[in-house]
Parts: sequence; structure tokens; C-alpha cells
Amino acid sequence: MSRIRRLSEGTINRIAAGEVVERPASAVKELVENALDAGARHIEIVVGGGGRDLIRVTDDGIGMNAEELALAVERHATSKLRIDREGLEDLHDIATLGFRGEALPSIGAVARLSILSRPKDAQTAFRISLEGGKTGAVEPAAGRQGTQIEVRDLFFATPARLKFMKSERAETQAVSDVVKRLAMAHPETGFTLTSGERNLLRLEPELPGDAGRLTRLGAIMGRDFEQNALAIDAVREGIALTGFAGLPTYNRGTAQLQFLFVNGRPVRDKLIVGAVRGAYADFLARDRHPAVALFVDLDPRDVDVNVHPAKAEVRFRDAGLVRGLIVGALKRTLAEAGHRASTTVAGAALGAVRPEMAAASPGAHAPRWPSSGPVRQPGLAEATGAWQGAFTDLGGHAARVETAMEPANETAPDLPLGVARGQLHETYVIAQTADGIVIVDQHAAHERLVYERMKKAMAATGVARQLLLIPEVVELDEAEAERLVARIPELAELGFVIEGFGQGAVVVREVPAIFGKLDVAGLVRDLADDLAELDEALSLKERLEEVCGTIACHGSVRAGRRLTGEEMNALLREMEATPHSGQCNHGRPTYVELKLSDIERLFGRR
Repeated sequence: MSRIRRLSEGTINRIAAGEVVERPASAVKELVENALDAGARHIEIVVGGGGRDLIRVTDDGIGMNAEELALAVERHATSKLRIDREGLEDLHDIATLGFRGEALPSIGAVARLSILSRPKDAQTAFRISLEGGKTGAVEPAAGRQGTQIEVRDLFFATPARLKFMKSERAETQAVSDVVKRLAMAHPETGFTLTSGERNLLRLEPELPGDAGRLTRLGAIMGRDFEQNALAIDAVREGIALTGFAGLPTYNRGTAQLQFLFVNGRPVRDKLIVGAVRGAYADFLARDRHPAVALFVDLDPRDVDVNVHPAKAEVRFRDAGLVRGLIVGALKRTLAEAGHRASTTVAGAALGAVRPEMAAASPGAHAPRWPSSGPVRQPGLAEATGAWQGAFTDLGGHAARVETAMEPANETAPDLPLGVARGQLHETYVIAQTADGIVIVDQHAAHERLVYERMKKAMAATGVARQLLLIPEVVELDEAEAERLVARIPELAELGFVIEGFGQGAVVVREVPAIFGKLDVAGLVRDLADDLAELDEALSLKERLEEVCGTIACHGSVRAGRRLTGEEMNALLREMEATPHSGQCNHGRPTYVELKLSDIERLFGRR
């Protein structure tokens, strides 16, 4: 067995580099963070070969003189740690992105590193080079104010690391992701990212404030996010939360558009995943994810950023407080949004129509109208003026009374969702607003309304029940029946009274009173499926949004159901009065709004 011995300085640096510089994107992150700490207003990043061949980061920050340059490439030399009362560096009061003083020597240990820097008001710049851990002398050079760091042949000193590198395209994308996250956190700084001849990113500095931050987020997350974002601003016990959250109808299949920044530092934290999912639980299906960019600012002593080699994770002193702040702020912001829905659906539809309209010759597809008499189109039911029952009975089949259509030239009152003018294919309600039209998906809209009613009833005295004239027996497999029977008391609180009915069956005696005609068998089977996915230790109240969502879906007015004019207008008015009515329980929009200006553009009037 070998004797214990000291490692060489070069070996120590290569080991440290393995933790700090995992891939080219890691090196770019460290260098850009240094530039931001130096107060740069513009940062230019150039990469070649995915960062393996070349990384060059140029900034206009404060720069370094000859003495500082020599110290900068020594391990654990830094200007960023404050001195505490005992004369020691304070690792609990970190206000900068970097603080360990190991990035430059670690990069220099596995690559060819060159640093050119000139401080403000200095006449001369200075250069220093490192190659495989060997440091050269500091020499005078020509250069502008700021710092330029060039890294070539990354990992040439540790060839084994190259075997674990991904393709050039994948490494370039990783670099781009790192730069974008830092750019989101620092909108006051301009960024340029170039790979070979391709300009991957060009961002000008933004003005301070929410408007500048949203512009920067829109440039990176997409202009659709900018148009569908809700501002967040909350404070609790010295912790400030700002940022933007997308409307529930602006959702994605992955959580890639969820970002958390702590004191200007992009971090990954399971905290945000759980907090965001909890806040959006009422609005999205389990496989859909909202888009958010959240910025947490707090006393540096209340967060530990020294828990991960790449500083990509943090540990909060009071994680529960931060999570509660995020959930509460998001829920409050979504509630204040009312029935607002995403604008992207209408925009995408119009975008798809416009090219076809432009390509068609004038009059090529002009409709032929009869010379006289009313025009009836299949599936279009006129709004009527007769009311055939309370809106709460929409799930049933009210008798339909035909009356005269409202005058076409009648001015629509100033109501957010306008006045119903008709029904399209017995599925969509068409309403006229003061400046356009609204198309409402009657099933999705009513599903949200029923869901909100059930939640409100549960929070008060429980869901009222109605006795079935003839109890309904539902055949299931034995396991499904057992799951339902085990939850009988909890299902009763939701308005369902069921009993076991032999092996593999249950009998339903009472259902929620807010429903009219109900597919009892289909609903019971879906509830059994939901219960199969629930942890047995959880009560239905703890997963109320999922169970109520299933019940609301079955109890809502269906597509293909004809509505009277009174019913359509009652639906619109209740949507206006109900929070979150802009999306159904699965995150889909309940209505789409088309502005008059958009319609006029379709017909070439603008």
C-alpha cells in the first residue's frame, strides 16, 4: 500500500477544476459572473466548438491592475468576501455571485487561459497567461477598459474529461442556456453571444423597473410570455418576491419555463417546483406546467449559497417561509387576474388564417347569399329572450323556445364578455363585446363554474345533495369498488352517497344537488381511477382540486347541448363574477377574444 503524501499543486487544481468546470457552460458561467460582479454594463461572449476550442468573455467592468491580475489566478484569492468583526472572511454575508476565488485557477489548470485587463483611468492594460496550471508573468499590453478572458483548448490537460463531452450543438445550447439565465437576472446589463458566425443572442441593457425586466424576460422566454404575464410583488418578514407568472392558459408540457433567482443568482431548487404546482393546482392538469420567473431578495445571512460546487443550489434558513410567500403571492395574483385568459390562442388562430386570406384572390371564395329571407346556417342557434329555468340547471335539458333574434345593430353594453348573439355547432357561444367578439367553449366554461361552486360549498357547509329517484348500480372491478367504499364518508362530503353492492359494484343513492342530468356511472368510474392514483394516507380534501375537477367535468353542460339566449347570457355573467373563469380545470382557455381590429385586418379593411 502506498504511503500518504501531499498532492502536487497541479493535481490539486485539476481536482478542483473537476468540480467547478464540469463542461464549457460551467466555465462560461464563472466568467460571466465575474464580469457582472465587476459592474459590467455590456458583456460579449464568443464560443467556438461548443466552448471546447474557444471561450472569450469581454466586459466593460472596473478591470484589474497588475497586482490584482497576478492574485486573480491564485487559488482562493478574491475581493468579494467581507471581513467580519473577528477579522475573518464572512461566508454568511455574500452579496456577489462569486466568492470562492477558485474559478480562474481551476480553468487555467485544464485549459490555456489568457487574461487582459485595464482598470478605469489607467493608461496601460496588463496580460497574464496560464497553461495547464503553469502561470506566466504579468506583462503590459494594449487593451480597453474592462477585462477580456480567453480560454482555449478546454480540458487539454485532462483528456479523459473530453470523452464525457456531448456534441458541439448540445454544448453550445448549454452555454446559451447559462447566458440566458444570467441575462434574465440582470436586465440592466447588455449581452451578446456568438458561436462561430452565428449570433445566438443580442440583448441591450434595459431600464430599471418592472417594464425593463418584463422586456428582458420576453426577449428570452418569448413575446407570448410577455403578453400573458402577471406581475408579482409581495413581501413577508423581510423577504421580497417579485417577477412574473404566466396565465394558467399559457402553459407548457414541461417545467422548462420556470425560473427562480435568489439575490440575483439563478438557482435550481425543488422549492419552486412544489410551490408553483401548489399555486396552480386549481387551474392545470397534472401533465401541464405554467411559465414563471420569480425573483427572491432577502438578507444574504438567511440563505446559504455555499452548498453546491457550481453554486447552482441554495439552502434557505426558513424554506417554509419562502415557499409560503411564493404560493400565497401566486394565488393572490391569479385571483386578481379574474377571468382573463391567454391571448396566444386567438393570435395563433389569426396567424394561421391570414396567410390563406392573403393568398386567395379577391372574390375567389365569395359566399352566395339568398336574395331575401333570413339566413340560417347549420349548427347556429339564435339567442332567445325567453328564460326556461335557473342557470344552475344547465346540466339538464330545458325546453327551448324560439324567439326573434336581437337586432343586429343593437349596441353591445360595456360588459367584459359582452352579450350573447348565437351558438355555433351547439358547442360555442358567440358574444359581441364593445370592441370585438368573444367565443366561449360552453363545456369548459361551465366546468370551471361548477368547480368553483363545489369548492365554495366545501369550504362552507359541504356540498348539498339530492336523492336519486331510482338508485343507480355501477359495476366495477373488485379493487375499484373497494377503493370507493373505503372513502364513503369523504365522498358524502362531496355530495355523493354510495354503498357497497356485493363484490365489484356500488350503488349511488345521492349526488350533488348543483347538477341536473348526470352520467353517474361514468363519473363513478372516473372517481375510482382518481382514487387509484391518490396516496392512501391522503384525504380527499388534500387532493380536492383533482377530485372536484373530475366531478365538475361530468356535471357540466356538454358540447352539443342547445342553450337559450337567457342561458348563454347567464353563463357569460357568471363567468364575469367567478374567479379564474378564463380557464377550465385542465388549463385550457374557456374563451377566445377577437378584437374588431383583428377581424377588420382579416377582411383587408386595415
